[in-house]
Amino acid sequence: MFFSIVGPGIITANADNDVGGITTYSIAGAQFGYSMLWLLIPVTVALVVTQEMCARMGAVTGKGLADLIRENFGVQVTAVVLLLFVLGDLGNTASEFAGVASIAPIIHQYVPLFGDYAFKFFLVAAAAAFVYVTVTRGSYKIVERIFFIFCAIYLTYVVSALVVHPPWGDVIRQTLVPHFTPTKAYILTAVGVIGTTISPWMQFYIQSAIVEKGVRIKDYPYSRLDVISGALFTDIIAFFIIVSSAATIFVFNAHVPPGHHPLTINDASDVAAALQPLAGKYASLLFALGLLNAAIFTASILPLSTAYYVCEAFGFESGVNHRFGEAPIFYGLYLGLIVLGAGFVVIPGAPLLGVIFYSQVLNGALLPIVLVLMLLLINNRRIMGTYTNGLVFNAIAWATVVAVGFLTVVSTVQLVFQPGG
Repeated sequence: MFFSIVGPGIITANADNDVGGITTYSIAGAQFGYSMLWLLIPVTVALVVTQEMCARMGAVTGKGLADLIRENFGVQVTAVVLLLFVLGDLGNTASEFAGVASIAPIIHQYVPLFGDYAFKFFLVAAAAAFVYVTVTRGSYKIVERIFFIFCAIYLTYVVSALVVHPPWGDVIRQTLVPHFTPTKAYILTAVGVIGTTISPWMQFYIQSAIVEKGVRIKDYPYSRLDVISGALFTDIIAFFIIVSSAATIFVFNAHVPPGHHPLTINDASDVAAALQPLAGKYASLLFALGLLNAAIFTASILPLSTAYYVCEAFGFESGVNHRFGEAPIFYGLYLGLIVLGAGFVVIPGAPLLGVIFYSQVLNGALLPIVLVLMLLLINNRRIMGTYTNGLVFNAIAWATVVAVGFLTVVSTVQLVFQPGG
């Protein structure tokens, strides 16, 4: 029964380890070693709490989150959420394809086709085509199995970390014992580690996936286990990403040999490139393949969550179990977001950093709104009956919402007023 229900929780949580998340975890390890590993424990709790609420609402009501928002808060609230969500996800989709483009030089070493720019164009175009065909040419069951393969490929980060032979005693100690450095850089990076764990699109996708999979409340205990398994798996992968970066780049920068400069990490592709001289080409290639997998995987999920939301908000047919003729708006939106996101990346001189920046700002503005709406819905007995939050779970949920909302606002303000900080 568990294996017939499992899917939405594991897939949604793993897709959150996207290009931005991998970059954030890599920077945390490169700058602060193993000292932020302890943060992954409360982060995992927060992820379980928020995802479980949406999964439960989907199982009880048989409706997506956008449906419930429209029915209970009206058209105006739905329209505001819709605008922020679509614009933010368009920028996020572009950033995933930017991750594909950033890893092109490393892949090009092993696949010497075309010139540098032509290979980047080819890789981005191939990724976009693969994403669209994979999701639109099969049933939900087939798509879900393909997404499970994406999830399994994240294990390359485990192998990559094992290859660099970190000091496991120190790693375990700093994971279990909180260590806080009261500097601006540490605080901002910690905010980034926490903030990258929960995104607005995740809440809409998991609830829509629960509904499309046909999970009902009698099967929900298995679905809850799916959610918990997904949160644990995705943050274990985050753990090994931090360890890989800390065991190589942080150690190198702490003992820079004469005649060398400290390694600077701006994005995850820099980590993959840095691993080659520090840990060997196989560690570098594994990290690069993991990043490519993450970019393609999340580029599949993000437009899907947006298409679900828009169609649910306006009452259009949605879901990958439908054919194109049965849900033209759903598939048209999905194709449009992929084409715009991938096409923007390959335009020479395109202001990609600006798009990524403003999409993060929009996500930061939207997340607290979505989390509050979720809590109002989950505690509405008219909607949830006896499946509302209990007292203890409500206390944990509201604390999670307040903490995540506050940190998201802090990081958004930091982005707006100190974008280069």
